[in-house]
Amino acid sequence: MKKNIKTTEAIFPMPVLMIATYNEDGTVDVMNAAWGMMLERDYVALNLTETHKTVQNIRERKAFTVSIADAPHVKEADYFGMVSGNTTPHKLENSGLTSTRSEHVDAPIINEFPICLECEFVEYQKEEFGCGVVGKVINVSVEESVMTDEKVDIEKVHAIAFDPYTHGYYEVTKRVGNAFQDGLTLKK
Repeated sequence: MKKNIKTTEAIFPMPVLMIATYNEDGTVDVMNAAWGMMLERDYVALNLTETHKTVQNIRERKAFTVSIADAPHVKEADYFGMVSGNTTPHKLENSGLTSTRSEHVDAPIINEFPICLECEFVEYQKEEFGCGVVGKVINVSVEESVMTDEKVDIEKVHAIAFDPYTHGYYEVTKRVGNAFQDGLTLKK
């Protein structure tokens, strides 16, 4: 039997995404965002409010990066979600992580996270049900250590997901099926 609960943030897993930009003085700003998704094959949507320093930077610089957070850096990823760039301008330095300037967009790549989508800012949707920041993926950079046969191997990435029920982080690693294949056994 199912029971009704109070939470409305009930989609699990939610990605743990690190959104990185440059501040007006050239320092790096990073925020943790669980409200993000692919909008189309090469477009991302991030449900972020305009009050975030990161959104202000995205609109100013017209670029940002989206990194997939991983289990070895859960402490740093959580920190980026707890501290605002509006009040703590040196979040990256405080975390001990490092960055490299993207060759493709005016935004930093956080070196320690294994996958990074380098994005150009497309628009900000602020209607009642607008999705916030929309960006076009210009390049995806991946650490070779998380690849097998020239493809990303999710078991090597150690990506983490956010659990909105208990506010926990969980590692996403075990493959349990094959997309576009396993369901064929039910097709008549």
